[in-house]
Amino acid sequence: MSDSVGQVALPRHVAIIMDGNGRCARARGLPRTAGHRQGVEALRRTVRASSDMGIEYLTIFSFSAENWSRPKTEVSFLFDLMRRFVRRDVAELHSAGVRILIIGERQGLDPDIVSLIEHTEALTRGNEGLKLVVAFNYGGRQEIGHAVRDIGRAVASGSLDAEAITPELVESHLHTYGIPDPDLLIRTSGEQRLSNYLLWQCAYTEFVFVDEHWPDFTRETLERAISEYMTRERRFGGLVARSA
Repeated sequence: MSDSVGQVALPRHVAIIMDGNGRCARARGLPRTAGHRQGVEALRRTVRASSDMGIEYLTIFSFSAENWSRPKTEVSFLFDLMRRFVRRDVAELHSAGVRILIIGERQGLDPDIVSLIEHTEALTRGNEGLKLVVAFNYGGRQEIGHAVRDIGRAVASGSLDAEAITPELVESHLHTYGIPDPDLLIRTSGEQRLSNYLLWQCAYTEFVFVDEHWPDFTRETLERAISEYMTRERRFGGLVARSA
């Protein structure tokens, strides 16, 4: 696809809320677990397409802090999917030059999951291709709350003056520090809300909502969303449109 429509550049960072696995499965008379499996296939397609298009960062909402409230059998299945994805896909992604970063809380996770996360990040750390950011056991409010607590401790200890607290300082305490804010956020399945995802980071992000359930997400869906993004005028609170 063209890299400029309406003088807006290709998004550097695309974030996706992968919604609709269960609804897609129900519509086909299948169990929810089948929808999650098909969702992994959609993720593989999207990673390949993003890399081919030259997108620098792709962030996916893999498991939210609120997902713990789902039935235990489904939570267990989602964790097993994570394990299988790491064991099956990471070597291939590594050979393709993809760097994987995993954001979210690790405290309370099973030790084997933490070990897989650390191994994945260490293995791919030197890669210079697409940066795949996986939000796992992640919540935006929780992330901001932890940042505020860290800063509060520094103020209480006397090592930080409260007057020195700036948006840049808060940002430096977020899981995503060093990662550019998303230019484009895509949510599938027709839903139009953030669901506690990248709340700080999406202050000036462009949103595109698509009707397809996540298992039906294709390269063409991604291209359509990016084409919509590229018609937007991004002002970042100013009067003159500019690119990220």
